[in-house]
Amino acid sequence: MYDICCIGHITSDKVVNTQTTLYMPGGTAFYFSYALNKLDVKYLLVTALAETEMHYVNDLRDKGIEIKVQPSAHTVYFENIYGENQDERTQNVLQVADPFKSEQLQSVNAKIFHLGPLLANDFSAEFVKSIAGKELISLDVQGYLRKVENQKVYATDWSAKKEILPYIDILKADVAELRALTGCEDINDGVKQLTDWGVKEIVITNGSHGSWIYSDGNSYTIPAYSPKVIVDATGCGDTYMAGYLYKRVNGFDIQQSGEFAAAISGLKTAATGAFTGTEEDVIRFMRSQD
Repeated sequence: MYDICCIGHITSDKVVNTQTTLYMPGGTAFYFSYALNKLDVKYLLVTALAETEMHYVNDLRDKGIEIKVQPSAHTVYFENIYGENQDERTQNVLQVADPFKSEQLQSVNAKIFHLGPLLANDFSAEFVKSIAGKELISLDVQGYLRKVENQKVYATDWSAKKEILPYIDILKADVAELRALTGCEDINDGVKQLTDWGVKEIVITNGSHGSWIYSDGNSYTIPAYSPKVIVDATGCGDTYMAGYLYKRVNGFDIQQSGEFAAAISGLKTAATGAFTGTEEDVIRFMRSQD
């Protein structure tokens, strides 16, 4: 039994900001896995990518991360373009990978399954239902709200949301995704709508403005933890959820888990690429913000 199993594509990413242009692996699978790598948790990544990018998997395995790979004809290829405001980005999709199949998880058991779709077709309703009876399902909703037209990524509604959301125990969205998903301008109205659709626990992030978590009629305000200089915001949401689920699966309450999640994602922005630190690094960073 794993504590956490993340399911998602590793991508080839081109990251453009005001200072540099970088080429690197990415996606929820990549950033989430790195964030958990040095934490005390039994973890499995299930991913899919083309043979030409298998070196990404080999690099992660060399760092001690356990991975199951579903072959794919292509690897997802994202282009992320940031301006001066690191909370905002433009995305292009230059290549798409095969969707996940339920057969890949027949022998996998975990306390929490975290789904990290990058595009709307990554996980079918049947796939989600196939793992629903195992344990808790966590979902980062972003991929379900992405429509690709002429390689450009646009926000869109999610047609299967009322079919899938009743199976989701923990849902993560940023403020813009919450509006796109529910049609509600007010955060509290959006959260109520998600609750009515069956979601049990809801994590709403708002970049440098902090985050909120809602569960059982209670709301929790989580402050942002920001380094002196923000270098790279790519993968912050994935790092946040890795920290949050790590604490939750180890019995910490929502406030404690949210604050750790905010700190690990904030610390990640201080350097380019994925988070490579330890839990002790995160705790020191939190204390430095007091």
